[in-house]
Formats: sequence, structure tokens, C-alpha cells
Amino acid sequence: MDDQRLDNPASGLGEEELKRVVEQLCNSKAEEFAMLGYEGITGQEIWDCVSEKYRKGTPALHQLVNDILSLKTTQFMNWITINTVYKGARP
Repeated sequence: MDDQRLDNPASGLGEEELKRVVEQLCNSKAEEFAMLGYEGITGQEIWDCVSEKYRKGTPALHQLVNDILSLKTTQFMNWITINTVYKGARP
């Protein structure tokens, strides 16, 4: 996961533990999408999609978890389309 975006000391977790938890959640969401027929999506792409709105810093842990677990395939596909078509290449 992107090191500079996981700097939330208020979560009660150490930086490495927070990275590990977020990575597991993102990988789990990627596996969920694969079960729905959206194969080839990585945990890193899930994180890139979700974290795009965290420009002012990482939110509270509960919000971060909610954002990952509530990500819908349509939201992700809209994000990937915008990044592919309008920004040039798949992240």
C-alpha cells in the first residue's frame, strides 16, 4: 500500500500493522470482485480507488474500513474508466 497515505496515529495501530490490515481488506475486496466476475483487480487498485479522496490525510480507521468494504463494483469501474480513458493509463 502507499506508504505516505497511511499515517493515522489516532487509529491505535502501529504504522506497519495499519498497512497490513488495510492491505488485507483491499485484497479481500479484490477477491470479492473476482467472485462477482471482475477478475484481474488487485488489492493495490482497490486502495488507489478508495484512497483517491484522502488528499487531506487518512481518515479515522472506522471510516477507512467502511470505505473499502462498501466499495461497489460500479464505483470501481467508473474510477478505472476515468483513469484509463481520461488520464491515459491503468494505474
